[in-house]
Amino acid sequence: MASDKAGFVLIHGSWHGGWCFDDLAARLRAHGHAVSAPTLPGMGGSEAELAAVTLGRWADFALDQCRAMRAQVGDAPVVLAGHSRGGLVLSAAAERDPGAMDALIYICAMMLPSGLSRAQFKTMEQPNPAFDAIISRTAGGAGTVVDPALAGAVFAQLSPPEKVAAVLPRLMAEPHGPRSEVLDLTAERWGSLPRTYVECTEDRTIPISSQRLMQQRSPGAAVVTLDADHSPYLSRVEQLAEALIAAIPQGDQ
Repeated sequence: MASDKAGFVLIHGSWHGGWCFDDLAARLRAHGHAVSAPTLPGMGGSEAELAAVTLGRWADFALDQCRAMRAQVGDAPVVLAGHSRGGLVLSAAAERDPGAMDALIYICAMMLPSGLSRAQFKTMEQPNPAFDAIISRTAGGAGTVVDPALAGAVFAQLSPPEKVAAVLPRLMAEPHGPRSEVLDLTAERWGSLPRTYVECTEDRTIPISSQRLMQQRSPGAAVVTLDADHSPYLSRVEQLAEALIAAIPQGDQ
């Protein structure tokens, strides 16, 4: 039985902003929950702004969001959820201050074990040429961008076409640095929090084989399976909302 109320902090993935969660946030709020879905600092910025981004800065930003949510919801649980690359931010934030949140939810997200970076994990995955083909570096090399003409088929092939068409023009430059930062996680801090992994079986960006490899290498998460693409907040928003609500920790945990 889920808690009557919780506060959700939603961390977006690469090239996106907090706006990608608009439909999901509306459904969570309709169930009585508080939601914060910020856009991470530096997204879409200048070369200097992209280059200045670190995973640690993003983790501190997420922690500030969690603490603000804690002040808003009082004794209700605070749930930090992240999509795709946002999983790196979850892990780094939880390691820095596990008391700032009560649970973590990885939505087809990077749930890497300690000692690995996103770039290192990429070498462990099966080749994904369709995904690689849509990415290019920014002029100064501090970030990456995606080709909006090709991104829909990789990010959101099962999503409503009108919603995909609305999202693609909003995609922006992604800071490149955080993907090379190695996570340093401990069982006493990051590992002390209940985790849920929402796997998406039709994902063409982080394929299900990669999602399940991460689950194997970071065991202990409850797993929810959706027949969704990489954008379940568009393609399976009701089911995703249900999964998030079901993952709210209870007072006797």
